[in-house]
Amino acid sequence: MFISFFPQPKLFFTSAVLWTLAAVLFWFFGGEQLGAVFGMPPAPAGIPPILGIRIFLSAPFLWFYIYFGFLVAVFYAFWAWYSPHPWQRWSILGSSAILFSTYTSVQLYVALNTWRGPFYDLFQKAISTAGSVTPGELYDLFWVFAGIAFFSVSLFVVTRFFVSHYIFRWRTAMNDYYMANWPKLRHIEGASQRVQEDTMRFSTTLEGLGVAFVDSAMTLIAFLPLLAQLSTHVTALPIVGQIPYSLVFAAIFWSLFGTILLMVFGIKLPGLEFKNQRVEAAYRKELVYGEDHEDRAQPPTVAELFANVRRNYFNLYFHYAYFNVIRSGYLQADAVFSSLILIPTIAAGKITLGIWQQISTAFSQVSSSFQYLVSAWPTIVELISIYKRLRAFEATLSGEALPDIDRRYLEREKGGLKPEDQPVA
Repeated sequence: MFISFFPQPKLFFTSAVLWTLAAVLFWFFGGEQLGAVFGMPPAPAGIPPILGIRIFLSAPFLWFYIYFGFLVAVFYAFWAWYSPHPWQRWSILGSSAILFSTYTSVQLYVALNTWRGPFYDLFQKAISTAGSVTPGELYDLFWVFAGIAFFSVSLFVVTRFFVSHYIFRWRTAMNDYYMANWPKLRHIEGASQRVQEDTMRFSTTLEGLGVAFVDSAMTLIAFLPLLAQLSTHVTALPIVGQIPYSLVFAAIFWSLFGTILLMVFGIKLPGLEFKNQRVEAAYRKELVYGEDHEDRAQPPTVAELFANVRRNYFNLYFHYAYFNVIRSGYLQADAVFSSLILIPTIAAGKITLGIWQQISTAFSQVSSSFQYLVSAWPTIVELISIYKRLRAFEATLSGEALPDIDRRYLEREKGGLKPEDQPVA
């Protein structure tokens, strides 16, 4: 799953995490200020922020582009020298491009949140005092929003096009690797489906989860300081009263509560999803055999196999029912939670409409980042089930024992088990 696309996966990912961590720490503890040596200093404090996409051409951003490009080049050069890999351009440079696109998307959210402050303050002024704001002032800010929106749409389209190719390259790498070892793998139940379908699903799902995780981490880095700054406008929180960095603590508490809640109620789903793929594969394979052999796919056997499919689906429906109740209820509550905790501050008249919009957006971004597992849990369940199917390939190629459920299938195929003894939910 990984060695086909990445050089020495365990060492590679460990080095990537450590290199990234070192780069982030150096940036915050001197790297950002280092740009001043090259004429690209950080934005000075105390001046209004740049509105719109012009900020992406400002000196601090230009310095970050150089910093990022240099770190990627060093990392790529090391691995190209230390452990050359036929897919290293896509796996290293391609992953870096997706990472940079994710960073840019997060900064677009920040730019949009920066725009909300002056726009909604101007909006409040306009509806509070007739004639105090000209239409031209409002149109000017709308044009700023249009620039951000156009840039965001363009980035999304280009990124999705690139990611589609990235995913297919990863699938190609897995396909080539497994087909090179096909004589060792062909005896595994559903081997053809695992190569043809599960490789694509694995690369697509893992890429999506990885990008979502990186997006969450970058969003936290970008919005946590902003949320801490906005906490100065909050007079008190319901029940707990006034505490330092109140919005930050509220976002962390609410997100951890939701994450733990959904993990507890969704703990059974990965195993059921895997079993569902197993019973579906067994049913499908018997029907395929029946196309060429008259003694296969007989009514009693097909009825028993389909009964296994039915039993597992109904079990899955039951567990998803209460999981979806909890998940939907939490997400509905999440939509109003930030406004709920601001009620004492709003009632005291301590914030403007623009600040309220900025707080709501920043709180939503931070809490949704902490809620990564909440939003990604159904996808994680699917990924675990796919991983378990491809794990049989990995075990075979590394000389390990097959997972129990695959071993039982082989025994049944060789006559060691009766058809009715096959693994079911």
